[in-house]
Amino acid sequence: MSSNETRKKILEVKNLDVVFGSGKKTFKAIDGVSFDIYEGETFGLVGESGSGKTTIGRAIIRINEAAGGEILYKGERISGKISPEMDRKVIENIQMIFQDPMASLNERAKVDYIISEGLYNHHKFKNEEERKQIVSQALLDVGLLPEFASRFPHEFSGGQRQRIGIARALVMEPQLVIADEPISALDVSIRAQVLNLMMDLQESHDLTYMFITHDLSVVKHISTDIAVMYLGQMVEKAPSEELFANPCNPYTKALLEAIPIASINRRGIKSTIKGEVSNPINPKPGCRFAARCPYATAACIERPYELKEISKNHFVSCVLFD
Repeated sequence: MSSNETRKKILEVKNLDVVFGSGKKTFKAIDGVSFDIYEGETFGLVGESGSGKTTIGRAIIRINEAAGGEILYKGERISGKISPEMDRKVIENIQMIFQDPMASLNERAKVDYIISEGLYNHHKFKNEEERKQIVSQALLDVGLLPEFASRFPHEFSGGQRQRIGIARALVMEPQLVIADEPISALDVSIRAQVLNLMMDLQESHDLTYMFITHDLSVVKHISTDIAVMYLGQMVEKAPSEELFANPCNPYTKALLEAIPIASINRRGIKSTIKGEVSNPINPKPGCRFAARCPYATAACIERPYELKEISKNHFVSCVLFD
């Protein structure tokens, strides 16, 4: 894409806050996060466990309530109180693929029902024959045989179960798919297969992805833009090539340094980041990474730092670029 002007925004997240608990036990899981996702592209959202990546994804599909800010789908607000018609539109157009295919599939239901559940709820078929055809095609699209529809999830491998989860999302004919760590729970040998399948489906079904992962190496070759999260805040956001060529936030640099060679064929990052993670329930006013940052100064803990554009579409939150 040559410029933002020639790209169409499918999703806008503006100053999003997500809060859990109440009173003295209030926990601000997401703090003022903003980003845009463009049609047909892949937006990578990266950070360690607990950074808030999944919470953002769940806020987009309205599982987690937005306490502040707003989320727009094709220019229409989908956060907060919305009409039943808009709620239906969100479900039909935005689907989520979950991290653990074993936990996200109903073990007591046959694959036929698992894939059809959304079709039933939203009356997306004319008759039983059409429904079965939709399910059969969805299974074929993800590389599974139509006869697998009569089986139960426990009869499949982890990779096959994740393909079923992808098929379940596809039958709704979504435009935006939120993929939450879709390959991290899978065996090393099949991660690349599932990732390649998702890229093929993106092209054949005109999909837009928000790809959530703890592993920068996974999104390096598939993402147009990448944002890095730390303890509920966005610390860096840039086009993929720019982020890898010129990482600026010390946390982003640490994540990149933690990537071993051929990291897609391994089980997670072996983090080289030293120090303890700050208390997310009662964080200090300054940079939340300061306690672990090798470049930290007294100024880092005095006040928060906003994302600042240091080059075209490259935003960083750090005292080094203030």
